[in-house]
Parts: sequence; C-alpha cells; structure tokens
Amino acid sequence: MCPWFILLVFFRKDNANKHRGEDICRIFALLRHKNMKNGLLEAGCDPMGQAIRDYYETGRAGRLRVFSPQFDEDEMPVGTLFREEEDMPPLERKALDLCRGRVLDVGAGAGCHSLALQRRGLDVTAVDISPLSVDVMRRRGVRQAWEADVFDEAFAGCYDTVLMLMNGSGIIGRLERMPLFFRRMKQLLAPGGCVLLDSSDLRYIYEDEDGAMDIDLNAGYYGELDFRMQYKRVKGAPFPWLYVDFDTLAYYAQENGFRAERLQDGEHYDYLARLSVVL
Repeated sequence: MCPWFILLVFFRKDNANKHRGEDICRIFALLRHKNMKNGLLEAGCDPMGQAIRDYYETGRAGRLRVFSPQFDEDEMPVGTLFREEEDMPPLERKALDLCRGRVLDVGAGAGCHSLALQRRGLDVTAVDISPLSVDVMRRRGVRQAWEADVFDEAFAGCYDTVLMLMNGSGIIGRLERMPLFFRRMKQLLAPGGCVLLDSSDLRYIYEDEDGAMDIDLNAGYYGELDFRMQYKRVKGAPFPWLYVDFDTLAYYAQENGFRAERLQDGEHYDYLARLSVVL
C-alpha cells in the first residue's frame, strides 16, 4: 500500500485477555515524514522492514513490539507475513479468488499475496514504502515489486484490481482522508475495475457485558487509532491507523462516487468489501 505490513494482536487495557490469541488485526503502517524520504521509509526508521529482512535471511526474527496509547504493548509473529495461501484466513483467500486482470497489491510487505496471485497466473504489481521489504519481495520471486507510495500523485498506473489486505483501510489513517483515498483509487483503476479491501469494526472492544458502547463521543471516531513499532533498537515514529466499520465505509464511498459491497464477514468482526466506481 505504499506502506508495509504490521500485524497486531491488540486487547483492551481493562480486559487484557478478552479475544487475545484469536483477534489478530492486520494493519499496514504509513509512517510520518521524519521516518521517510521521498515518501519511502529509511532503513534506520523501519522496524517492520528490518524484521522482514531478518526473518527472510535467517528463518527467524526478534520481537517486533507494537505500542499504542489505546492498548497495552504487544508484539507480532513476523512469520505470519510469510505464510502460504493455505494458511491464510478465508477472507484473504476469497479476495485472492476475486482478483482479475492487472492487480496492484498495496502495502505488500513480504509479498505473500503477490506470490499467491503470481502462481495463479495473474499480472501482479506489488508496492510498499519500505525498501527493505521490497528487496525481500524481489528475492522471494515477486516479479514486479516497487518502492512506492500510492498516495503520491507521481505513482500512476491502470489496474483492474487494487488489493488492500490485512486491514487495508489502515493506511487511510483518518476519516478526513477518505476523499483523498477515493480520488487516488479513481486515478489508479481501469474502467470496470475495483478495490478489494478488508477492515474490522472495533465496536466490540468498547462494548460492556450488556452490549452498551463505552466510548467517549468527544474523542473522535472509535476506529481511529495510533501506533508505534520497535524492532531491536530500531524505533519507528507514531502513525495513525484506521479501522472502519462497513456502514461508515459505504457512506464515504457513496459521497465520493463509489459503490461499496460487503462480500464476506470474518470470524472476528472483520469483513471484505469491494469498492467500485459508480458509472
């Protein structure tokens, strides 16, 4: 996605074990400018890229730590980013089944989705803002892997499918960036093309035992979070990340000339959506 993979197992501070081990929310990170040069991450500020490189070269990686003011510290298993298609959750396999024509894999990370699509004979371009991750993708056999930020107007192309998995909405960052996101998708999609995107409704995290929402309505949208990562001594800058419920996604899609379809629900409040330009 112009970003790189992050996988977070998160849980609420006052209910630390609720859903732990089963609710793994995938996220991509779009880091702030002090970590970036020309829209790309610098190696010294790219904890995810460092972890991906270590895992590829040695078969293991150290702790990839994830911090958030909203949740307790956690860590992610880097090996998940290298999984085979048969190990992917049903939502991701469904998305792969729906890919057609020229495919743009946004925030491709270690390239697991791109490699699966290549094996199916599809024309896939994988992009990520992490040069370290892109290097690993190329070494793993992704034929078209590029360092790029899809929010950069200089990045252009014409794709039948834009694939955004592992909480693909994350790189949008904030709801106020929705118009920018949809504008860029219009610029990148071929006629009749679509975006396949997954996300999660975090409502369940804030529900009490009676099902009532325990949310500060003055604090903004409950799916707008902030994260920071660290791998060994490499620390990334804080970055915004967006989890969006389907109704909110559909509203912004309609406001920006798109149609949103809910294709499939996951096991843990996640869903797969298709976004298409309204003709």
